Amino acid sequence: MKGHLKKSHGPAFRAAQLDLAKCLTCRGKAVIEGVFHQLPCVQCNASGWVTAENGEALPLEVLVTQLSIRLQAAEQQIAQLNCFKPGGAEAQYNENNRRGAGGTNYTGD
Repeated sequence: MKGHLKKSHGPAFRAAQLDLAKCLTCRGKAVIEGVFHQLPCVQCNASGWVTAENGEALPLEVLVTQLSIRLQAAEQQIAQLNCFKPGGAEAQYNENNRRGAGGTNYTGD
């Protein structure tokens, strides 16, 4: 049954992340250059993002949710990268052993 949609009532239980693309008008900068100053891009509601599917601006309520989902994912990725700590020889090489001149790090190089 290809193309069969499941019937549901009410809003979705979880907000789904939509595919977004950078706005072609402002190139993802949210503003366009006016003659004397920058103007908010009306093509993307001054967000820099449009739907990847058809290039249309998202309604503000949906845009806020989508940007929040992306921000939370980016913060989680940054946190995972920050908790990486080198081990073994690399950690010993990078930490200060105070064996050099004036209590500096001595690596033996």
